[in-house]
Amino acid sequence: MNIPTLFDRERLGERKRPVLIGAAIIVVALLLFLLWPTTEPEESEPASQTTAPLALKLGDAQIKTAKIGLQTVARGAATQLLLPATVAASPSSTAVIDARGSGVVRSVSKNLGDYVRQGEAVARIESGEAAGLASQVSSALARVNELQAAYEREKRLFEQNVTARQDLEAAQANLAVARSELSRARAAAAAAGVSADGRSIAVISPLSGRITKAPIVLGSYVAAGDELYHVVNPNGLQIEVALPSADAARIQPGDEAAIVMADGREIGTRVRSVTPALDPESRSATAVLTLPGAVPGIQPGAFLQARLKPSGEVLTDAVAVPEAAVQSIEGENYVFVRTKSGFVARPVQIGSRSGGMVAILSGLEPGTVIAATNAFLLKAELGKGSAEEE
Repeated sequence: MNIPTLFDRERLGERKRPVLIGAAIIVVALLLFLLWPTTEPEESEPASQTTAPLALKLGDAQIKTAKIGLQTVARGAATQLLLPATVAASPSSTAVIDARGSGVVRSVSKNLGDYVRQGEAVARIESGEAAGLASQVSSALARVNELQAAYEREKRLFEQNVTARQDLEAAQANLAVARSELSRARAAAAAAGVSADGRSIAVISPLSGRITKAPIVLGSYVAAGDELYHVVNPNGLQIEVALPSADAARIQPGDEAAIVMADGREIGTRVRSVTPALDPESRSATAVLTLPGAVPGIQPGAFLQARLKPSGEVLTDAVAVPEAAVQSIEGENYVFVRTKSGFVARPVQIGSRSGGMVAILSGLEPGTVIAATNAFLLKAELGKGSAEEE
């Protein structure tokens, strides 16, 4: 039996040393695994909250107070064009009142903003032309009186067989000519509004309406043709819409339209006419919309927006919603869908835009009720809630 020497024992110890070190490492690893906490860090909890639906609880009273307009989504909505428009007066409802003769303004009876009636005198001008017209009337009247007397004299002589019939007929013809001249002189004086004393002529309004301009000044000298007043009939206003060259051929007389007021109201109307040619400067055509009578808050020269619906044009099979209904949240497009308890933000994929409408390619079905107006308030409320949670 071989007894191991000291040298053999040392070599055997060197061989067992790595095995012992490995066993020690395994034991330490097992202890760390058993003692390590099994719960997740608190920072991971908000991750589950981000997957929660973007919902808001709002009652009917709150929706009404916030003026959030609801709309049912429909398929194949009509194409609409939202274009700038201007309020203008039609040619038959506006008038420029000018001076019919040269002279000095002696009286002013109407001022800016006053209502005038058709045929009413709004001012008077002392003019030499008034004296001339009055003189023509006086001369014509004197001529008529003279020829009237001559005709009556010829008539008596003819009845006494003193003069021939042709003399009577000549006197009658001269009297008719004189009467015609008198009628013409009186008509000219009446049209000019010559006063009874023959010193002044009247400034007369040719239509009923409101005075929108009044550059007339009492005591100033005016020449014939100078503008003294500008009158507009509020019942004869029209809306002129600028049509880009690309859309001019799409709009036809009779197409549906709506006027968008500054407060959000819309007044339904129709296209009355479209200019056949483009303006050489703006390169646009003009569509004229009629107004259903006088509309409060509309003044000539005001700028509005008009919503036009080209007849026969509809969007694709995709549903369409107002642009204001689509809100961007963290770079994605959302629409707020009405629920029993309020609203929920639903992601959608949008398509083309036309006249304030957006085509929804996916994410929304026809018949869904959404927030069509003031949806940005819901977005703000949603962001406010997220900030409070953080």
